[in-house]
Amino acid sequence: MDWHIERLLNRISFFLATVATLSLLHLFFRSSLSCAPSPLHRRTQSQPQALTLTLSPFPRSSCDAASRDVVTPEKRFQKLRSTRAFSRRVQSFSSLFLSLRSLGLLSNASHVLCVSAGAGHEVSALQESGVADVTGVEVVDFPPLVKRADPHNLPFFDGVFDLGFSTGFAAALFPSRFVAEIERTVRRGGATVLAVDGWSTKVGVEGVYKLFQRSSLLEVRNFTLDGSPMTLVVMRNHHNSSENY
Repeated sequence: MDWHIERLLNRISFFLATVATLSLLHLFFRSSLSCAPSPLHRRTQSQPQALTLTLSPFPRSSCDAASRDVVTPEKRFQKLRSTRAFSRRVQSFSSLFLSLRSLGLLSNASHVLCVSAGAGHEVSALQESGVADVTGVEVVDFPPLVKRADPHNLPFFDGVFDLGFSTGFAAALFPSRFVAEIERTVRRGGATVLAVDGWSTKVGVEGVYKLFQRSSLLEVRNFTLDGSPMTLVVMRNHHNSSENY
């Protein structure tokens, strides 16, 4: 009697295991069909892949992410550049850089460094104004305008730029190091320009310009960047790199 019960239980266990296995295989089979890449995705798989920022909805499942087509950095930039928001911000930067030209700090022959350049609005504005040698860096690169670099440890020699510019001071993890690195890469007689969030006075931004060790304050003024109030801090580099480093 016990032998018959044991045999029955074994058969039931085998049956349940078979059902579970078939159900799992069925689930995998359906997932593979729903996650199959689109024909366009298959055609572009031979192209270099890259992490991209797109205007597509955030994927709700792994299947949505798997079926999303790869966007090349060049195509991503062209898509962004065609937007009104990008053009409006570039135009705002262009107005700002025009004022720097009037101060004699910027010309078409200048070597310019843009730190924490984001998507490269300021780089685009400088290039469109005729400045050929513009280098944009950010923690995350944004080809073709912005390269990847740590703003607290810039990969450039001392005194190689005529102008250092940044709107990212407020987000710097180590403000003194952030300032020191930009200042280091700017030649004697060159300038460092920081755009600080909010309108302020010379006294209000004293904590900013006092971080500079070998530059003197040239100008502090309020301006509007793409609708946002900002304070411009302009510093003139007056020391050689070897004097403090």
